[in-house]
Amino acid sequence: MTQTPERVRWTIADLELLTNDEWKRYEIIDGELFVTRAPHIGHQNAGGRIYAKILFWSEETGNGQPILTPGIIFSDADNVIPDVVWISNERLATLVDAEGHLTGAPELIVEVLSEGSNNERRDREAKLKLYSIKGVREYWIVNWRLQQLEIYRRQNELQNFLLVQVATLFTDDVINSPLLPGFSCKVKQFFA
Repeated sequence: MTQTPERVRWTIADLELLTNDEWKRYEIIDGELFVTRAPHIGHQNAGGRIYAKILFWSEETGNGQPILTPGIIFSDADNVIPDVVWISNERLATLVDAEGHLTGAPELIVEVLSEGSNNERRDREAKLKLYSIKGVREYWIVNWRLQQLEIYRRQNELQNFLLVQVATLFTDDVINSPLLPGFSCKVKQFFA
């Protein structure tokens, strides 16, 4: 009988042992370590523009705030660094730990796709599943190269915990969200 080796499960404590490298991002999803290098300037630009648009709306309404590349520690084996999140003031007050990390799900998470099939798989599969399980209400996957945006939402929170794709938007489409009442802009405003 052949034994299959157990899968290595990474934890937050393991990250402390890794060399600190400002050009790498370390994330753990279900105990699997994902390492990515610093993103392309187009990726950063799209994330920054999305953050700015949501920040302007948030300052006008006072409903919450966006955060650029926050650490979210869901558990010892699930911690990620999304590109942008938006969280209501009520949730923010209860979800920040002493080190300034979020410890629960913001209402909205935005991931800008990085180049490479492993990076895309992480955002489209592993993170989609994690965000569904942890209670994120809306998830945007942004492809800055194609200048398009996919929106995933909970359809019925009582019966379905999964985020389901509800739209793919292109440059001339207008984006809005039930989470952000009154927020509206053309998708092309997210791209330079």
